[in-house]
Amino acid sequence: MHVIPVGRDAALVEVADAAEALSLATWARSRVPATEVVPAARTVLFDGAGIDPDALAELLGGWRPEAVEAGALVVLDVVWDGPDLAAVEEVWGRPAVEVLTGCELTVAFCGFAPGFPYLTGLPAGRPVPRRASPRSRVPAGSVALAGDYAGIYPGESPGGWQLVGRTEAVLWDPSLESPALLPPGTRVRLR
Repeated sequence: MHVIPVGRDAALVEVADAAEALSLATWARSRVPATEVVPAARTVLFDGAGIDPDALAELLGGWRPEAVEAGALVVLDVVWDGPDLAAVEEVWGRPAVEVLTGCELTVAFCGFAPGFPYLTGLPAGRPVPRRASPRSRVPAGSVALAGDYAGIYPGESPGGWQLVGRTEAVLWDPSLESPALLPPGTRVRLR
């Protein structure tokens, strides 16, 4: 674990992978006096007045990576008609719908756009390549794959992930107290 100062009031902690980042963020939320604790693919950002990187490193010395307690389960209905469905099936060598409806995914972190969940739990060993050329417009609700992650576009945006389906679920609503439908730790089933 490596602690890097970020500006006057934040620190970034490097860990091995997304599972460790989620584990650290979950553990630290009740132990570290930070305004925000934000997990990512291999880091956790601690932001808040008075964050001292040396004191943070000492405090985090008590953390040991462990599985995070399962979060709430959200089931999303998906129409499996994405333009890249056949390309993904070629990579996986089996029907993508079978794979994606047969596993439970977990939101490891959010990013790229507000409410965009990076979902882990896909079968290991078959990463899906990003598109060679990104699309200038990906519709909101698009279910997509890239590398070892699944994701769902919360709003219309450009994007380079492989599109396999779409959902009508609202992933980001800033008028709500908790605007993200799928915060880190949430379990997700696609049907």
